[in-house]
Amino acid sequence: MAIPKGLEINIVGLFLLLGIAILSSKVAECAPFGSRRGLMETVFDVTKYGARPDPTADSTRGFMMAWRSACQSAGPAKVVIPPGTFTTGETIFQGPCTCPKPITIEIQGTVLSNTDISLYSRASWISLEHVDGVVITGGGTLNGQGNASWQYADKTGSTPPLPTSLVFQTVKSSSINGINFVDSKGVHLKITDSNDITVSKIKITAPGTSPNTDGIHISQTININITDSNIGTGDDCISVGHGTTNIFVNNIHCGPGHGISIGSLGKRPDEKDVTKVYIKNCTFHSTTNGARIKTYRASSPLQVSDVVYEDIVLDDVKNPILIDQHYNSKNRNEPSKVKLTDIHFKNVRGTTNTKAPVALNCSEAAPCEGVELADIDITPSGSTGPLLGATCQNAKTVFSGKTSVPACQ
Repeated sequence: MAIPKGLEINIVGLFLLLGIAILSSKVAECAPFGSRRGLMETVFDVTKYGARPDPTADSTRGFMMAWRSACQSAGPAKVVIPPGTFTTGETIFQGPCTCPKPITIEIQGTVLSNTDISLYSRASWISLEHVDGVVITGGGTLNGQGNASWQYADKTGSTPPLPTSLVFQTVKSSSINGINFVDSKGVHLKITDSNDITVSKIKITAPGTSPNTDGIHISQTININITDSNIGTGDDCISVGHGTTNIFVNNIHCGPGHGISIGSLGKRPDEKDVTKVYIKNCTFHSTTNGARIKTYRASSPLQVSDVVYEDIVLDDVKNPILIDQHYNSKNRNEPSKVKLTDIHFKNVRGTTNTKAPVALNCSEAAPCEGVELADIDITPSGSTGPLLGATCQNAKTVFSGKTSVPACQ
């Protein structure tokens, strides 16, 4: 039986609509969550939970309550710290969270750390713990107000360190970008027991005289990228501690500070190996060190391997290339047992204010092996005078390419 012409057109249209509906449902079914995230995200403003943009008010509870609500929400969540100046004491953002990943912390304003040291029981100001998929962003500032506390810094190690401004503790697949750190009481950013972390476009500022105020300290962490940042502080701009693997550092401007260091290592008996550290395209301005590896004497056996410092620019740096396996060891007589192998310093260029720009002081118990220095072009700054050759102790070295520093004898 023939189908009437009008009905035929309607049936064809019906099938077309049905096909489009099925196709659309499949696309929606397969679309990544992130493509729909912006429409569903719930904002948790800390001021709605009692935080006040008033430096004299304590906003600790408001911050933590906003986090808790966001962390336990059913949909995508963002914690917002709006413009203004807030003050908090010890602040803990703890997981695990039930909300879909990622959960965002957007710092738009300035957060001040309370200057009362008695408020900090865990040597940290703000800490993220047991969280997977956090994004910290917003362009705001974390001001540790450390100048009120640095007088209490203990350089002997006999008392707990002053609070770190921000700690990542057991955090996975997370990032921090566009945040400013100012005058931490202790370390500015510490990342430990974590994996797959990205740090980018942050700025860290503290006086060169501030004690133990490392910019970024990493330990027991796998897969971390630190890029495109400016760090000036009173200790290491970046320090790579024990148990770290796959560390990539790129385009860091360091100064003032103590350079970018691996270590110190070997102080405690249960430390783990360090491997695959790649530090590239970094500039050091008037720092006490440039590329440095430091280990304690009387250490337990430990290995550091597959380390590259490459494309390093020096501007009036005191110790451009330094391996020190006798670090801070006045009361330790036994040699270090930290074994350094496969260590590379490549394309290091610029100026120094010391006559000995390359010092490789390795352990007599575990001599360094496979230390390469390639294309080292270091010249004296100011009235420093002619440079001496590289000094090497218990180090098997290879010099290659063009070099202005005579090789070890």
